[in-house]
Amino acid sequence: MLFNSIDFAIFLPIIFILYWFVTHKNLNLQNLLIVAASYVFYGWWDWRFLSLILFSTLIDYVVGISLSKQNNVAKRKLLLWTSILVNLGFLGFFKYYNFFLDNFISAFSFFGTQINANSLNIILPVGISFYTFQTLSYTIDVYKRKLEPTKNFIAFAAFVSFFPQLVAGPIERATNLLPQFYKKRHFKYTNGVDGMRQILWGLFKKIVIADNCAQYANIIFDNSADYSGSTFVLGAVLFTFQIYGDFSGYSDIAIGVSRLFGFDLKQNFAFPYFSRDIAEFWRRWHISLSTWFRDYLYIPLGGSRGGTWIKIRNVFIIFLVSGFWHGANWTFIVWGALNALYFIPILLTNNNRKHLDSVALGKLFPSFKEVALMLLTFGLTVLGWIFFRANSMEHAVNYISRIVSKTLFTMPEIRSKDLILILFFICVLMLIEWLGREGHHALSHIYKIKKRYFRWSFYFLIALMIFIYQGKQQEFIYFQF
Repeated sequence: MLFNSIDFAIFLPIIFILYWFVTHKNLNLQNLLIVAASYVFYGWWDWRFLSLILFSTLIDYVVGISLSKQNNVAKRKLLLWTSILVNLGFLGFFKYYNFFLDNFISAFSFFGTQINANSLNIILPVGISFYTFQTLSYTIDVYKRKLEPTKNFIAFAAFVSFFPQLVAGPIERATNLLPQFYKKRHFKYTNGVDGMRQILWGLFKKIVIADNCAQYANIIFDNSADYSGSTFVLGAVLFTFQIYGDFSGYSDIAIGVSRLFGFDLKQNFAFPYFSRDIAEFWRRWHISLSTWFRDYLYIPLGGSRGGTWIKIRNVFIIFLVSGFWHGANWTFIVWGALNALYFIPILLTNNNRKHLDSVALGKLFPSFKEVALMLLTFGLTVLGWIFFRANSMEHAVNYISRIVSKTLFTMPEIRSKDLILILFFICVLMLIEWLGREGHHALSHIYKIKKRYFRWSFYFLIALMIFIYQGKQQEFIYFQF
């Protein structure tokens, strides 16, 4: 079920009414309603994959309780690895089986040995990478004794399958989200209003920005032999805003919907295209995944505490794994390696935590240096996104080679009123996000505009744009991951 669909527009009010007016007197009934709603929400795509979520829930629930009763180190490790292998085993089979098989066959063919093996026609369960990491965080935290295991199966099932963020994040930690299912929740008008603002802005980013950018980005990337270098730059920039509008838009909607039900999810995007270096970018982009890898992989490997080569090794591991998490294609791995190359000089010069505050904090305009740093970081990011979007390594290399040709200095072949309007909307997006960059979302401070007429006029214009462009409905990019 898509957030930007009529189905969800009907589904959400029904669940909201049942949640606050029918089950509100009983916490277990509210949690049970969330589980039921989440399974309906997920089963809307393919009900067969509900068994995977249920099985993963049962495994980690049992492992968590068993860990609480076990003090033997070897047995505790066995329980932990049971959870890890089961969860990553499902993820590996559905997402990476054909990738490893094809590369295995290619490797032997290179040495003159032919292997006959058929790829499987595997359907990738929507959001499997997200809920797998979410359940793993629970088991690992219980193993490390950072979290008491729950004996409330309904609350745990609600945590694993919580529908607003089930299929594309944010990837919530058990330490943050699970305890919220134990507490009586009360509807707060201010939280509800702010949640609706965030939903509105998320829909704008998805429907008006991402889906419109996708229209032209797909044309350019899918017909790479037909265009000039300048057009390829345009395509890369449009994809840059497509993926941001698409993914951060989903996160905004998920967080906003959660607030309607009395839950607080972690911020997943903090205006990353205003970053002044790649280290800052990765503190602001897909924060829930970046911090997951930091806490459960990077720090256990030693983080930045070792010598130079240890630091370099750990950075490459974290970015290569991050790239591979996104998809079974060498383009994602190269994208991860490229970001590692961006990051290493910053780490080795101890500048990786230089920019912790918002750019131009407390000011309306940035300095010239800040503008230059943001443009440089943005340019490096755009280059990386080419690998992320390309269908293959050959496609990515050819795309970049055309950019650096003499046709870079020609006018783009694609010129239309619709494209000009899209570029205008991108400018509107960046302006509003710049003005709201110190908040937890772009519209969080709009209530400070005292004249209600201006606020409601703004809401009306955003809603009107969403209504006009909602016919170009496309799935969210990160569903494929």
